[in-house]
Formats: sequence, C-alpha cells, structure tokens
Amino acid sequence: MHYAYDAMNTSPAHILVVDDDPAIRELLTEYLSENEMRVSAAASGAEMARILREDAIDLVMLDLRLAGEDGMQLARQLREHSAIPVIILTGKRDEADRVMGLEIAADDYVTKPFSNRELLARIRAVLRRYQLQAEAAPPTREASCRAYRFAGWELNLLVRRLTTPDGRRVELSNGEFNLLLALCEAPQRVLSRDRLLELSRLHGAEVYDRSIDVQILRLRRKIEVNPSEPRFIRTERGAGYVFDTSVEILR
Repeated sequence: MHYAYDAMNTSPAHILVVDDDPAIRELLTEYLSENEMRVSAAASGAEMARILREDAIDLVMLDLRLAGEDGMQLARQLREHSAIPVIILTGKRDEADRVMGLEIAADDYVTKPFSNRELLARIRAVLRRYQLQAEAAPPTREASCRAYRFAGWELNLLVRRLTTPDGRRVELSNGEFNLLLALCEAPQRVLSRDRLLELSRLHGAEVYDRSIDVQILRLRRKIEVNPSEPRFIRTERGAGYVFDTSVEILR
C-alpha cells in the first residue's frame, strides 16, 4: 500500500519524554501533542535507548531522578554519543543536579512542578537554536547524520526506514531507498541519470533495473500525491531529475 502526501506538509518536532512517573508522561504527551509536536515516552533508560535506535528524535526531556537508575549517567551517555538537544527535569531543591546537568552539556533545565507554557517556550527556544546551527552548517552529509526530513517525510538512515508525515512506515526496496537517499543528499540540484545510478550503487544495494527511470517511477508512486504530476521528483528534460524540496539533516 502506498501513502502519498501533499508537499506542503511540514514535520512536527519529535520529542522524547523520559520520566518514570506515568502522570508526567501522560501530561507532557498530551500537552505537547496539542501544540503540534510528536511525542514518544519512556519510563526507563532501556526504553529511551530503544526509541533512540528506532526513531529520529529532535529533543530529549530527561528526568534525572528515575527510579533505580542514574539519570545523570544516562544524560552523560546521551551527550557522549549524540548531538540531540537535552532538557533535564529536576526537583525544585535539586540545585546540585541542575548545575551538574548543565556541566555535562544539557541545553536547559526545568524544575518540577513546572509551568506548561514555560516548558513549551524552553523547548521551542532550544529547537530554534539547533535549527539555526543546522542551517549554518555545510549542506553535506556527515557520518553522524541520522535521518533526512522533507515536507514531513522522514528517511531514517540508522534503520533504513521511510515514514510518512503521520508516522506510518513505507516499504522501500534497497534500490528505492538508495535512490531516495541520493536525492536527499542533493536537494534542488539537477542529477543526471548516470549520476543517480552511480550514487545508488555507491550506497550499497544493486540496481536491478537497466533504466533509472523505472526506479524513479516506482519511488514516485510511493511518495507523490499524483505520480503523473510530481512535486518532489521533477524531470528536467534532457538533463535528469531534481529533488525539488528543502531537506533537513538530523545529526
């Protein structure tokens, strides 16, 4: 089954809430979802690690007082292995935790009990800061790139998965995945058929079709609203194809 969406759709920020209190998880999930954010929740470090493996998370909200676990150590490990922004949750009197959290490069902190509006403002401020840093970075893919986003779609490199703007998975063959990856790496640039064929092969899977046009047609059927009038993958007559959308790099 194919899922096609309008190219004007935008992708909500994906927030991971890590807290062993189910009431806090429910509160934050509901409030942030109401404010146009996608939310995943975890009650433990193991759940946090699983979600981080499977999804491209934009920001982690981490309670430092998890039952039976060292939240500070989890924050330290997260910072050592990832550039994902982190906001720590602490108790009102836990000044030492706040100081230590900021020293290990947490981006901000929020004390419990917290104001929902203040929390939302802090999340947006951190996301805005990281977005500005990403826009200022060179537009080339680095080894640390976790995923690409375009018009709400997400191409996750870690698990080789494409998801729709509402989070559903779209099955891609190896050739289709590698072709879409090549397009995401060079958005709004004309790529010749030979160049696309070369880039697809460089990324691992064998291209079974003699013509790149067949692969393009199959990919259009999976991501375009109307494959006969594509908005993403446009044909440049006599030159090749162009991926006509902005692409966000998630590191």
